[in-house]
Amino acid sequence: MSQAGIAPAASPTAMAAQYASGNVARLAIAQALAGANSTVVYATGAIVGNTLAPDKALATLPITIFVVGMAACTLPAGAIARRHGRRAAFLAGTACGVLVGLLAALAVVLGSFWLFCLATFFGGAYAAVVLSFRFAAADGVPEARRPRALSLVMAGGVFAGVIGPQLVTHTMDLWLPPLFAATFLAQAAVAALCALVLAGVRLPMPTAAEIAGGRPLAVIARQPRFVVAVICGVVSYLLMNFLMTAAPLAMRLCGLSQESANLGLQWHVIAMYAPSFFTGRLIARFGAPRVVVAGLALIGFAAFAGLLGQDVSHFWGSLILLGLGWNFGFVGASSLVLECHRPEERTRVQSLNDFVVFGTMALGSFASGGLLTAYGWDTVLWVSFGPLALAVVALVASAALPRRAAARRVDWRIRFLMERRRR
Repeated sequence: MSQAGIAPAASPTAMAAQYASGNVARLAIAQALAGANSTVVYATGAIVGNTLAPDKALATLPITIFVVGMAACTLPAGAIARRHGRRAAFLAGTACGVLVGLLAALAVVLGSFWLFCLATFFGGAYAAVVLSFRFAAADGVPEARRPRALSLVMAGGVFAGVIGPQLVTHTMDLWLPPLFAATFLAQAAVAALCALVLAGVRLPMPTAAEIAGGRPLAVIARQPRFVVAVICGVVSYLLMNFLMTAAPLAMRLCGLSQESANLGLQWHVIAMYAPSFFTGRLIARFGAPRVVVAGLALIGFAAFAGLLGQDVSHFWGSLILLGLGWNFGFVGASSLVLECHRPEERTRVQSLNDFVVFGTMALGSFASGGLLTAYGWDTVLWVSFGPLALAVVALVASAALPRRAAARRVDWRIRFLMERRRR
């Protein structure tokens, strides 16, 4: 039989590269769809909470519960990924995404504050799984391409920044009363669509070494670079959540419209993810620590811009700078995490990092509501400068460690040579 018409079989390397590219594309699309979940919760959570809560000081509790759900479900999601593969964890997360929409719609229909809080807990579980998309994309490509793959998946959030707020704007009045019931049902439908996209992701099943887990987490967590990566990730995400949680309610308390708050969040989320098209290249060229410093500086400028006034332009300017700062700070910190583990340790270490980040965020989101209602928007902005100072100190100390180690090696060599001359 002639072999002329038979196409040569693709090499394993070429097939792996094809699967990696397809995975990055699907994960980016899923990021766009699933990211709408977080945007809907942030756009509506404090407002629904303010309407349903037995005490106005609990207005941001649903968003705090959302963050608690992120923290509580990060380690279980990592365990599912380690034992059954990342795709199983992804599909479990999208099931939570459908559940949050259905429960939230039921909660606003019944006027149940605590049922709404339960719904946002499942929303947090969904968000925890979504944030692992970035690591899944990075794990499937060569080391040199990891920052770019990570940032390209994060870039899918640009479309989430449009989908989420527009979903709220065009559906919030479709079923009245109550407000937002149709919005939450639409969010459940988007989560179901995301599950269909993720079903096509092709990732290898965990190896025996990955299931075993590698070194103890305590050993890995003591690495100075890992500690700095976690601190920078915590501060970047904490302050983004701290300010974004309070901003929609602050705008309403200042007499601004819901549509203005929705558009402000839309541009904020776009600013969070748009730099991801080039953040990977910036990390490759300048290094992750410098990109993190730029992110922290932008978050500081965001707080300063908010202190200049309480018009729509001030809120929008602050939210846009906050989004840009979060991108550089969080993507840079995530790149640092990739340098702190072996391949067989990745799911455990990445889950630990996200667990610490989201657990700390819960404190910030709850505190922002109390500070806003008790002391006002300006106080919320002033408080944000404290964590920024901590992250800068950690980065400076980390940069000094290699120099100190090199100086100690030089001193040791000098002493060794001098001792030999004496002999």
